[in-house]
Amino acid sequence: MNSSPISLSTAQSGTADHHNEDIILNIRSNSLQKLGIIAGCIFYGIGVHAAEDNDRDQLERAVNETIRPLMKENDVPGMAIAITVKGKHYIFNYGLASKENGQKVTNDTIFELGSISKTFAATLGTYAQISGKLSLSDKATKYMPELVGTSFDKVSLLDLGTYAAGGLPLQFPDSVTDQDKMVAYYRNWHPSFAPGTYRQYSNPSIGLFGYLTGQAMGQPFDALMQEKILNGLGLTHTYVRVPPSEMGNYAYGYSKQDKPIRVNPGVLDTPAYGIKTTASDMLAFLEANMGDAKLDGTLQQAVDATHVGYYRVDNMTQALGWEIYAYPTTLARLLAGNSSDMALEPHKVTRLEPPQQPRKDVLLNKTGSTNGFGAYVAFIPARQVGIALLANRNFPIPARVSAVYKILTAVENLPGSNEAK
Repeated sequence: MNSSPISLSTAQSGTADHHNEDIILNIRSNSLQKLGIIAGCIFYGIGVHAAEDNDRDQLERAVNETIRPLMKENDVPGMAIAITVKGKHYIFNYGLASKENGQKVTNDTIFELGSISKTFAATLGTYAQISGKLSLSDKATKYMPELVGTSFDKVSLLDLGTYAAGGLPLQFPDSVTDQDKMVAYYRNWHPSFAPGTYRQYSNPSIGLFGYLTGQAMGQPFDALMQEKILNGLGLTHTYVRVPPSEMGNYAYGYSKQDKPIRVNPGVLDTPAYGIKTTASDMLAFLEANMGDAKLDGTLQQAVDATHVGYYRVDNMTQALGWEIYAYPTTLARLLAGNSSDMALEPHKVTRLEPPQQPRKDVLLNKTGSTNGFGAYVAFIPARQVGIALLANRNFPIPARVSAVYKILTAVENLPGSNEAK
């Protein structure tokens, strides 16, 4: 029988021949279909890789065009930009971790997070609540008997965690240098407002929130943070205290006088501003906050609980640690919510009753600074997009927010950004 392809128009044999030809046609048709499927898969794979390469190239151009002039204008020695887009990770490193020895910023470079540490403290607090160790409605004095009979009889853990205790200041006075002086300071403090009515951004407020969380759980805050949160999240290069073996990766920050500095230990420093981390670990933290990490059930619930909104100030909703904006949002709203006025002045709040449960169609953000470092993180759960900016100079927050907003816009313009994961 002819082994070449048979045209149906030329098949004029008997019944048996027709049957055999039908079998041959079916076999060849199936073979061609399989070859077509294989070829299609190959070309699809090539197309996917080409699209991914194109996305990275497009994103890298946008990040370079944003970050290089930003660093020059603000004299930032080194910076890392970490981006997660639907589970794909991008890290762009710039400049120097140390000007003294010329060490470059890498994926392993450790930066100080400053007040982004507050989101970690919030997570330990919600972890304690879900574990049955405390309730956010508990008064502070339940876990600190030394303050019984003071203004803190009326201040809840939630008030402390959302800066609404009644006017605690941005920082402790310089005279508060140890535990005894901390207790004396709180005992003598008198509120300017009724608890829960005004937001006054405050390290002593969320610092006490962290301390009381430790008291409720029966261990020091620092130990709990390392064991329950950092280890639980799988953040293998995130630290309360950078160990000697990692000091070579710990960047130097640079002061206004351009001197190399690192943060000094202080009273209640860890919950307020004490965490240090890498760009790679920040991606893992952002993904955990977007529900994309495979976490222990209690820990994932704790992370999600930090996204509950308790009150509004203008366009910003205050959660535990995080600040929330309806998405899409504008740069003007982000700048207003992260302004010096918002950080330094009291603001009357509009309580949310019941509290706003975690939503996907929002942007959550937090800034962080120490004397030598500046950082900003933002993520959008509905878009599965998160960005962390880490720098070894404390440069103006509006410049950080504007840069991240510009990069977010570039991410939104990527060809695959609107596709489902």
